[in-house]
Amino acid sequence: MKYRNNLIRSFLLIISIALFGFFKTDDDVIQKIVIQLDKWVKASPQEKVYLHLDKPYYAIGDDIWFKAYVTTGSDHKLSTLSGVLNVELVTDKDSVKRAIKVPLTVGTGWGSIQLADSLTEGNYRIRAYTNLMRNAGDGYFFDKTIQVGNAINNSVFTKVNYTYSTEKNQQKVDAVINYAAVDGVPYDGKEVSYKVELDNKQVAKGKGITDAGGNLRLNFINSSAQSSKSGLVTTQIRLNPKSALITKILPVKSTSQKVDLQFFPESGYLVNNIASKVAFKAVGADGLGVEVKGTIVDDQNKEVEQLTTQHLGMGAFYIQPEPGRRYTAKITYPDGSSGSVQLPVAADKGFVLSINNANADDIALRLSVNPITFQENKNAEVNLVAQSGGNIVWAAKTKLETMMFAARIPRSRFPSGIVQFTLFDAKGEALNERIVCVQNPAALNVMLSTTKAVYMPREKVKLAIEAKGKTDQPVAGIFSLSVIDETKVSVDESSESTILSNILLSSDIKGYIEKPNYYFTNINDKTKADLDLLMLTQGYRRFAWKQILTDNFTPLAFETEKSLNIVGHIKTLGGKPIPNGKVMLVSNKGGVFATDTTSDAQGRFVFDNLIFTDSIKFVIQARTAKDRKNVEIELDNIPKQLVTKNKNTADVQVNINSGMLNYLQNSRKQYDDFLKYGLVARPGFLKEVSIRDKRPPVLKNSDNLNGPGNADQILTANDLTKCATLIQCLEAKMRFVGFDSQGRPISRGGIMGILIDGNFVEPDFLMYFDADAIESIEVLRSIAYITVYGPRAIYGLLVITTKRGSGTYRPQKYAPGVITYMPIGYQRVKQFYSPQYDDPKTDKRIADLRTTIYWNPNVITDKNGNTSIEFFNADSPGTYRAVIEGIDADGNIGRQVYRYKVQ
Repeated sequence: MKYRNNLIRSFLLIISIALFGFFKTDDDVIQKIVIQLDKWVKASPQEKVYLHLDKPYYAIGDDIWFKAYVTTGSDHKLSTLSGVLNVELVTDKDSVKRAIKVPLTVGTGWGSIQLADSLTEGNYRIRAYTNLMRNAGDGYFFDKTIQVGNAINNSVFTKVNYTYSTEKNQQKVDAVINYAAVDGVPYDGKEVSYKVELDNKQVAKGKGITDAGGNLRLNFINSSAQSSKSGLVTTQIRLNPKSALITKILPVKSTSQKVDLQFFPESGYLVNNIASKVAFKAVGADGLGVEVKGTIVDDQNKEVEQLTTQHLGMGAFYIQPEPGRRYTAKITYPDGSSGSVQLPVAADKGFVLSINNANADDIALRLSVNPITFQENKNAEVNLVAQSGGNIVWAAKTKLETMMFAARIPRSRFPSGIVQFTLFDAKGEALNERIVCVQNPAALNVMLSTTKAVYMPREKVKLAIEAKGKTDQPVAGIFSLSVIDETKVSVDESSESTILSNILLSSDIKGYIEKPNYYFTNINDKTKADLDLLMLTQGYRRFAWKQILTDNFTPLAFETEKSLNIVGHIKTLGGKPIPNGKVMLVSNKGGVFATDTTSDAQGRFVFDNLIFTDSIKFVIQARTAKDRKNVEIELDNIPKQLVTKNKNTADVQVNINSGMLNYLQNSRKQYDDFLKYGLVARPGFLKEVSIRDKRPPVLKNSDNLNGPGNADQILTANDLTKCATLIQCLEAKMRFVGFDSQGRPISRGGIMGILIDGNFVEPDFLMYFDADAIESIEVLRSIAYITVYGPRAIYGLLVITTKRGSGTYRPQKYAPGVITYMPIGYQRVKQFYSPQYDDPKTDKRIADLRTTIYWNPNVITDKNGNTSIEFFNADSPGTYRAVIEGIDADGNIGRQVYRYKVQ
């Protein structure tokens, strides 16, 4: 607090810059901005989270190993605010497949997500956030798209190619899907059925036969005007008359080749008679940048400027608009077609704020005003403020005595990361904005080294780690280390999400960033210029100045989660709060645990600082102060975070198998060897088949109008155990049924009906239902089973029978004043297995085909900045890639990549 107050006082003595004509003053506008930003930071603290993953993609059966770093403020120091991190595995249908909680200790934590054999291959997302971060919206969550392949139980490998055209003013997509064995031999003459869904709505279905090359051709129409619609093509192929149907799901990223071209004048808008830099961005319907070229012409068709993309669809040019003129870009697209796009109309009055971030020593800025504005505001005061993470890092003011001012500000004044420059008038109204990404020299340098450059398979490697500051002083830091076999796991370094690209760039900007690590790998003049284009075309919107300056702070809807807790209220049967009530929390898992508390005047009770693992069940008992048990208990559950559409859809891979074939073949070989020596059981994968169980269980109390057990699939209570939520169990067990972000079951291209004990309920009912209450679920999808239910079951039906119906169920409310509760607890931390080949007990017969050679989420350098790690190589020769990432106590972040050979 003392530091922040001193900081405020220091900025009230505004910085003097001779070149810019700025002068010191206790200015009311800047003083107010400093004070208001300080209030905003206190009222709405901001956290960022980054996950270091052990590798870029995975196979079913793998573990995703991760280390979490949670930081706060412009100095990126590890956060002491939150004590709990939410990490989720999200499907390509935007539903949560697995949710875990990770305890945070001074901003760090780690864990793993097992890719169970019930998963299907596809594109998934890893999403991470603290409860506090939910206030700023999910646009600032850690959200990374990953690919998961299937090597163990996969006999059909697919590859699809889409082409686009227009038919009757509608977007037509032609798809060629190839079906082949793992060795590339095509499946010819096979019957395939398919359906196409766009945004969860079925738009086409049909059947076909693969040709001699194993290809199936189909097409569909997107009748919507939205060209960027995404979806799925679900196909079922039968390899021989007696075999089961095999389901393959292929993503649709877009339905046309339409290019969206937008123009972004520097600092916000064009102004007549001022030369301005204009950036532009051309994005395809798949979300990726597109290379275009063209010319800028005025309304008399006179060529003013040429344009061409510089990097990933982005580019820039200069133009000085003239009063009364309109300007148009005539564009040539990659397919040879042409089009035109109008530039924004220039304003008759205004300012232009230009910034040059290319110099190594300083940041140059220029403020220009056009003649009309200058005459109307001569000698008026304007204020310029630069902020990062809610902290003012530079501020100044000047009088309008000339039409153009320039200044150079030492780069040392600015922290690394996003800095927002804003121009204010004398009344404190924001006029122009410009963001830059500052890349200062690394303040945390991490060096990796081995005793030699080439090793043998299964040889022990000693990896030395040394951390130093920018003046070569030793640094004690916290790091995570991953070593992978790069020969099997190819890596596109420019597309990686790293601790640098995430904390310094993507965590502060909404929207998709293509190849984020490109800007932090081999930094040079080209990458700096390209990064500045990104800043010109992608905005910073952590807050709105008008809200900040008028004390219009949005109240926090989600509080800081320091620990796991259980919060609720106790009331009389008539609904009145019960003060001073006795509340007891009991669990008998892992030994009896019991604690008690007393309700406050509003009947509220809290059990705080709890430590428990996933799937534990609590019994909560409440009594009045006079020990009467006629009490109602209501728990204040934190509402679940909704899953919105993937902002990184452009990272979705259409052809997963072909993109990671080498990795999948290696995964299959490793599994076969484990099977040979009895280290794994034969795959318990759910077959991708729509068939009935041979011996359906007896369902005595079912209200199924087709007769109990007459269903496409049956789940019993035994299938619904060991899940934190009912939705998790159902997603893992149900065939051909998915769930949308609201927990509604989706099948046959629409929302399924739900029947519980003979009564229809709302489609989102399962979000709030207890798995322990269910005796059985019958899945009705085929026409033969749903017809009897009429229109309410047009997309299928879930017939649910509760244990209450069978007479054996005691509901959540066992009796007055007693309920059960099974919240999500902390994940049980697994230990990464690293074989020790110098231990005689290690079984050396088994082939060692690991792709993640070593993973350590908790590497700590000593006071001399040193530590070392030892591990053994696998059997495979090739290039091994070690990546270390981490942070020190001052918030300096570092990353290093090191390679060595195994042969």
